Amino acid sequence: MSWRSSILLGAAIGTALALQAGAAEYGRTPTPDEIKLWDMDILPDGKGLPVRRGTVAQGKSVDATYCEACQGAQGQGGIKERLVGGQGMLASDKPIKTVGSYWPYATTPFDYIGRAMPYPAPGSLSTDDTYAVAAYILNLNNILPDGGTLDQDSLLMVQMPNRDGFIPEPEIRRFIARK
Repeated sequence: MSWRSSILLGAAIGTALALQAGAAEYGRTPTPDEIKLWDMDILPDGKGLPVRRGTVAQGKSVDATYCEACQGAQGQGGIKERLVGGQGMLASDKPIKTVGSYWPYATTPFDYIGRAMPYPAPGSLSTDDTYAVAAYILNLNNILPDGGTLDQDSLLMVQMPNRDGFIPEPEIRRFIARK
């Protein structure tokens, strides 16, 4: 066997062993603590909302630190989708879909912020900061007043402008009928 063949055979065996060692971790059952980190579904009826709170003023500060780089100042003008404006434009030829114009439930931005923001460290905001950023974004869309506070109860009281713009799933219809 030539020296090149020996090197290639060694590399192939090394790669196979490395893949096999990595495969031992692949597909394992997550620990309860790992599940808890990602088990945070927030439904329109508030199921899953944690007990904490945040204010518009706190949200403005958190936004300036973690969100403005992508979303822009006051939720618009950044490199990512705008979060503010667009009310009354969904039926137009060029609708602007934002938190304030499109999303039907206030629990949706809370869920999304907590799960996917900020880039590049999703899920790193505290629950208080998540409530605060949601409060700030709702405030920018004239849905929550300047001195507004969000918590697990007040978030459910928020009436989004496009709340009736969707045909909800049967489970959601039952929730809406109870209101």
